[in-house]
Amino acid sequence: MANISPVNAHAAVSLRSVTKHFGAVRAVDGVDLDIARGEIFGLIGHNGAGKSTLFKMMLGLEAATKGDIALGGAPVRGRGFRAARRHIGYLPENVVLYDNLSGLETLNFFARLKHAPLEQCPVLFERVGLAHAGKRPVREYSKGMRQRLGFAQALLGAPQVLFLDEPTNGLDPQAIRDFYATLRTLQADGVTIVITSHILAELQERVDRLAVMVNGRIQALGSVQALREQAHLPLVFDLALDAACVDALAQALHAATGSTAEPLLGGLRLACSREHKMAVLAAIAPFGTQVHDLTLREPSLEDLFFGISD
Repeated sequence: MANISPVNAHAAVSLRSVTKHFGAVRAVDGVDLDIARGEIFGLIGHNGAGKSTLFKMMLGLEAATKGDIALGGAPVRGRGFRAARRHIGYLPENVVLYDNLSGLETLNFFARLKHAPLEQCPVLFERVGLAHAGKRPVREYSKGMRQRLGFAQALLGAPQVLFLDEPTNGLDPQAIRDFYATLRTLQADGVTIVITSHILAELQERVDRLAVMVNGRIQALGSVQALREQAHLPLVFDLALDAACVDALAQALHAATGSTAEPLLGGLRLACSREHKMAVLAAIAPFGTQVHDLTLREPSLEDLFFGISD
């Protein structure tokens, strides 16, 4: 039998051979993962891929069938995890709040549960943009306001590890921008952030690394750029050209890359492998001012996700 390395005590989150069975169903199937301290880490996958189950096990809300999980070096199954849990923040996908309490009363309630100082509550209300609504009952809150209140409770106690499940549900574009700006400030203070979202365009430029889960396993792991290089998906060049050089440039591009350019209104589109990028630029150069514009499109995170998970 192969030796299984122990959890990494220096990582913010460390998992070794983590598995969860529900009867005959393997919701999580042998996951090994280390998330570094101060990292913004994304977890993506189709519905049913095992993301939520993995979240619950990392939080200690669901026991693993087998395997080891540690947060900040403290085993989730160990006695020391009760103290470690006070340094964890969690925003669930569906925030459940008490409609008859005011927003500030709600946050005070959660602060008492977490043994966090009550004086944090007005500060956090200001931080999430709800200072104007602290005395209003939660039943009058919009979906976006409820989500921001849920985020505020996750920040109680100055957590060192923050788990966020679909955190931008109901937020408008400005609130989403403010939310991610807050995450960057938290990261600068050393907070580790684990985030899952179906809105892949949001995560693309905002996570340091991410994992793609498929059928309970981690199918791919790395930065967005590293995943681009692993996936071998094509680059796409859109070229705006003089009509007189379209045919000649199409031939030059085919000779350089082996790929056939498609005609566009006023130019060409070429999809080719990443290794031919410089060859494309070399083929274009002799045409000089006959080339009016060039747009290079990298595979998006959505492209990568479907390329990896399908």
